[in-house]
Amino acid sequence: MFRFEEPTYLYLLLLLPFLAAFYLYSNYRRRKAIRKFGDPVLMAQLMPDVSKYRPDVKFWLVFAAIGLFAVLLARPQFGSKLETVKRQGVEVMIALDISNSMLAQDVQPSRLEKAKRLVAQLVDKMENDKVGMIVFAGDAFTQLPITSDYISAKMFLESINPSLISKQGTAIGAAINLATRSFTPQEGVGRAVIVITDGENHEGGAVAAAKAAAEKGIQVSVLGVGMPDGAPIPVEGTNDFRRDRDGNVVVTRLNEQMCQEIAQAGDGIYVRVDNSNAAQKVIAQEINKMAKADVETQVYTEFNEQFQAVAWIILLLLLAEMLILERKNPLFRNIHLFKKEERYDDEK
Repeated sequence: MFRFEEPTYLYLLLLLPFLAAFYLYSNYRRRKAIRKFGDPVLMAQLMPDVSKYRPDVKFWLVFAAIGLFAVLLARPQFGSKLETVKRQGVEVMIALDISNSMLAQDVQPSRLEKAKRLVAQLVDKMENDKVGMIVFAGDAFTQLPITSDYISAKMFLESINPSLISKQGTAIGAAINLATRSFTPQEGVGRAVIVITDGENHEGGAVAAAKAAAEKGIQVSVLGVGMPDGAPIPVEGTNDFRRDRDGNVVVTRLNEQMCQEIAQAGDGIYVRVDNSNAAQKVIAQEINKMAKADVETQVYTEFNEQFQAVAWIILLLLLAEMLILERKNPLFRNIHLFKKEERYDDEK
């Protein structure tokens, strides 16, 4: 495979036609001026040491060198291949609550946006780990299968909003069970499920699901988003808040006790997410404590730089340009490299 590391420099090649056109036009004007003094054949006999074609040869050598110099700046490369490399890392499945209660703004800018920023920061700190994402409300489904493609992970993260799931609720148990089935079959690698939720209106089975995951060697940690005092849930596109059947404003509160119970059953930790970055640091430290195993991935090796060959060609072209004199060399008068010059000599 062949490529250029800096392809923008190839645009310099577009200047070469203008350079060639300028030289050809200058040549035309010079020869036209010579014709004013007399017949070209006679003028050639009067100037036996003046070469008609050597200046052209010298120019085209420099012209080629300039073109190759543009190629040199673009850094030509080829010689890539696939190889298997071993990296040590862990596998992390993030289960993110996207129920309507996550729109509350007791954590700025909102519980959901704060959670998304926390996940983005967590992904940025990963190097050789694998990450996947599950979103849940009344149901749970996989948003991103476990992968080491962090760019895709952050792209999927940006698209997450409560409209992805119409059924409301907080099916934490279903999310943990789905996450448990989403890891790779590789043995010896540390695995963790990070549940990010406010824990409100949760359905049953969450503690049992966390305990079952822990028995399989999967650590379940919980990040509780929100405040125990709670906050109203804004209605998107309006200045109003969600209300119950009696018209009272609904206040959503962080169910901290339930989050702690799930984390305890899953042999993980519980951290409250507030307006600081403390939660991200704590959970990142917890992930770093996990056992890391070799993760095999296929990557492209670096391309081999090939600028040396181009540089040598440029050097040879410039050296040849220097060695070729514009006038005929008296020492080589009997050696005719240019046919038309030989014709002029014969006429002498």
